[in-house]
Amino acid sequence: MAPKIVWDRPGERRFETGVDHGVFYRRDKTTGIYNKGYGWNGLTTVTESPSGAEASPQYADNMKYLNLISAEEFAATIEAFTYPDEFGYADGTMEIVPGVEIGQQARETFGFSYRTKIGNDLVGQDAGYKIHLIYGCLAAPSEKARATVNDSPEASTFSWEISTTAVEVGTIGGVLYAPTAHLSVSSLDVDADALADLEEILYGTAGTGTPEVGGVDPRMPFPAEFVTIFGA
Repeated sequence: MAPKIVWDRPGERRFETGVDHGVFYRRDKTTGIYNKGYGWNGLTTVTESPSGAEASPQYADNMKYLNLISAEEFAATIEAFTYPDEFGYADGTMEIVPGVEIGQQARETFGFSYRTKIGNDLVGQDAGYKIHLIYGCLAAPSEKARATVNDSPEASTFSWEISTTAVEVGTIGGVLYAPTAHLSVSSLDVDADALADLEEILYGTAGTGTPEVGGVDPRMPFPAEFVTIFGA
């Protein structure tokens, strides 16, 4: 017999808030691997905007026969006070000589990860966190407003509309998964050692000495690698 449902147990009143630990990943044009990551400071908002998955009813025998579902797309909006210099490759900006940039160039697809906090009723907003990974990103041109300094100064913000192309997931644990552009990992629900391994991959590791020797560059793993990191 199934247990009776109990609502609002202590510690189960979860919520998400905040955004930090942004990373921009360049994609190797030969291998397709997201093999170089750069920290993204000044993130203010990441708005996830999935679309599609709309029902298309089909009729036969004078009745609704079935519902077909349209393909689902994942998009997002990134807002920030600043961005990594390397993001120019994704934003259509190239440096022709040091200090001189030219716009309206080809835009590279890229990977992006960020972190949100998980809170609950016992410890507030620091119960844990969730790491989000977005694949196959393409940044659209966006407005950049320049305003005069006045008696109520505000820092300029930048905003990018991001579309995505899903990547293959494959079969994991005997289940065939559809391609996806978005994956998330909750620190409250996975093995702590495996999570530490993932963070070393995403954020890199420091070397020793000057210059540093033995460090590992940050990269963004594809979904299939999560079987190796976390088990099936």
